[in-house]
Amino acid sequence: MTEDIPAPAEAGTEAVYVYAVCRAEEPPDLTGPVGLTGDSPLRPLAVGPALMAVVQTVRAADFTDEAWQARLADEPELERYARAHHEVVCAVASRLPTVPLPLATLYHDEQRARAALGRESRRFHAALERTANHSEWGVKVYVTGAPAREAVEAAPLRPAAGAGRAYLDRKRSLRDRRERHRTDALRIADAVDADVSALATASRRLPPHGGRVPDEPRTQVLNATYLVAEERSAELARLARNLRERTGAQVELSGPWVPYSFVGEV
Repeated sequence: MTEDIPAPAEAGTEAVYVYAVCRAEEPPDLTGPVGLTGDSPLRPLAVGPALMAVVQTVRAADFTDEAWQARLADEPELERYARAHHEVVCAVASRLPTVPLPLATLYHDEQRARAALGRESRRFHAALERTANHSEWGVKVYVTGAPAREAVEAAPLRPAAGAGRAYLDRKRSLRDRRERHRTDALRIADAVDADVSALATASRRLPPHGGRVPDEPRTQVLNATYLVAEERSAELARLARNLRERTGAQVELSGPWVPYSFVGEV
């Protein structure tokens, strides 16, 4: 949906930045967050029946391909933009059913923004219906206690009779223990995911973050996000506590968040 903003013909060329689309019959309250720039206020833009986009006028020169490549290499600056975008989305979502749009969704002018967003009105309404009165929650599961390598790391330089067989037996035993540990860890991840999914309206299971690193005693085996009705948030917290006790794993619950992961491609 993001339009490419070409290099401006003059320094003052402007563009329309879109943060989100919300369900509203009347212009929403946009007090609070400043957005990406203090040069222009946040404002509503009607884009369809009962749909309002939250937009802001920005300098087109700040959003050319060259400008974004430079920003991607500047982590503090990129984080500032992402945080400003997120603050606007959260403020609107705290007041109205909201579909957040990706960072750097821009159009050349209001007419193009209204036309493009209006063409997606059916999808916006579907996403708003799906996520109304819901929040996104993250669940990460970690396990500890993987067998250590020390027992088989070093073989004798001049093994005594039978030492080679003993070394191979130890290595085979360690491999078997690791495989059992991996199987148990995956079983725990599946059990946690199944229980939380049964409570949630929708779920997405993501790849775990890497493997074990030196001096890190735990391994992530589940990285998932869930769409949960707001009235079930306390039930989710109780379930997380129960799963920690039942599985012995570290079950980390984060949220509630604006349901970015469940609004679909808009």
